[in-house]
Amino acid sequence: MNPAAIAPSATDTPVAVSLLALPESTPAALYGLLEVFAAVGVVWNQLTGESVAARRMDARIVARTAEPFATALGPPITPGGALPDGRSDIVLVTDLVVPLDAAPQERWPVEAAWVRDQYRRGATVCSVCTGSLFLAEAGLLDGREATTHWSAAGVFRQCYPAVRLRPERILCDGDAEGRLLTGGGAAAWEDMALHLIARFSGADEAVRIAKVFLLGDRSDGQLPFAGPERARPHDDAIVAACQAWIADHYAGPNPVARMVRKSGLAERTFKRRFKAATGHPPVDYVQALRVEEAKQMLETTDEATDSVAAAVGYEDPAFFRRLFKRRTGMTPARYRQRFRPIARRRP
Repeated sequence: MNPAAIAPSATDTPVAVSLLALPESTPAALYGLLEVFAAVGVVWNQLTGESVAARRMDARIVARTAEPFATALGPPITPGGALPDGRSDIVLVTDLVVPLDAAPQERWPVEAAWVRDQYRRGATVCSVCTGSLFLAEAGLLDGREATTHWSAAGVFRQCYPAVRLRPERILCDGDAEGRLLTGGGAAAWEDMALHLIARFSGADEAVRIAKVFLLGDRSDGQLPFAGPERARPHDDAIVAACQAWIADHYAGPNPVARMVRKSGLAERTFKRRFKAATGHPPVDYVQALRVEEAKQMLETTDEATDSVAAAVGYEDPAFFRRLFKRRTGMTPARYRQRFRPIARRRP
């Protein structure tokens, strides 16, 4: 585990997330964020059986009223409630369908006043894509760095010259406390979601959520995102005892032979019973444990690949690299390049 990452308890008060829907909002990012945030602290355990502690997120779509409304693109949006009276931890505005030849002046006075109040009360306020036009119109971006969809750069230069626009960025932090965040194109909601999950629920959980939803570069296929297989229930007490033992001793030499000795069974009998109980030959089971630990180290430490190989039980780094690529679809270095940036996110 990475000691510098947040290690929240699952019993902490959930993060209150308000996804602000405006009449010009489109539904894709809103509902994508709603699903991803709802999975925090929940879905990894359901899929893998691993017990992990991560602060959950209580997200809902809010609007000026709770009435459903039609959208310019896609299905209608159904808010989960009107603008709440209490303080949100996070307020997020997604992409908007607005004319790009003029500023949307005084289009959202009620919502803008509410978001300004939330920011004053300590909320982290975010936008994705053209949602930054709302934050600019609300006066929150004056004198600050911000990004937006590339097509809206001209509107910013013409109508909001006080904003220090950085259209080349995907995510942009507009204040010293990290409480004013803007994202670039519409798909930047994925980057924003992982950033916020890492900040409020821990970097480890952000990596897990990226794996669950396959967020990020998928050019290497699905294997790099796969987590540990959920344990198969069985009633073989000898095999269960060996599973409990190997969970703490997988890095030692000759792990399968040591399990055979611990079981008290003949080697062929042990291997047959182990596969019947777990669904895997003992050597495959040990390799899976070792590779999962190696993945964790690559995500959260700067240890050299050879050191990672040794730490999980492989004296031959070349063999480890071949095994790792066979099981994950990529080399250890490529895996680290993919997931280390997510795990490095800090509060």
